[in-house]
Amino acid sequence: MCTKERWQGPEAEFLYEHLLTEAEALLSAETDWLANLANASALVYSTLPDLNWAGFYLHKGGELVLGPFQGKPACVRIAWGRGVCGTAAERQETVIVPDVHQFPGHIACDPASRSEIVVPILQGGNVWGVLDIDSPYENRFSPLDQQYLERLVELLNKYIDWQAACSSR
Repeated sequence: MCTKERWQGPEAEFLYEHLLTEAEALLSAETDWLANLANASALVYSTLPDLNWAGFYLHKGGELVLGPFQGKPACVRIAWGRGVCGTAAERQETVIVPDVHQFPGHIACDPASRSEIVVPILQGGNVWGVLDIDSPYENRFSPLDQQYLERLVELLNKYIDWQAACSSR
């Protein structure tokens, strides 16, 4: 288990810089949005410590629909403004929840989850979805996580055609 002190230090920044370098290499070599989101979720899940879920929900038809992820099976559809994911999408800002059991309306897909960070995917004035990451430990996520995960979303924006990813076909 990581301690908050260790995770906020130089080791965390090193892991995140490594993650961003690897993500750039993976994303720049592929044009398929599904492959890129699958690799991005696997990279986050396998690189960052103390996670039990990492993945994407895509904005389709006025709701968030499950996309590529790593972890246990998850809720497939989330209403706009509901739970941590729907709240982050509606507010168009990152939401960090130190203890999900204290978040009004939290959707418990995995009862082992204790903390969560959700980063909205914003581009061209649109919310295309969210990056959702859960941990089985309270207080797992910090402003450092927010900073680097928002940079990861910026990198995804550079390589992913969100209109294709979020089209209702």
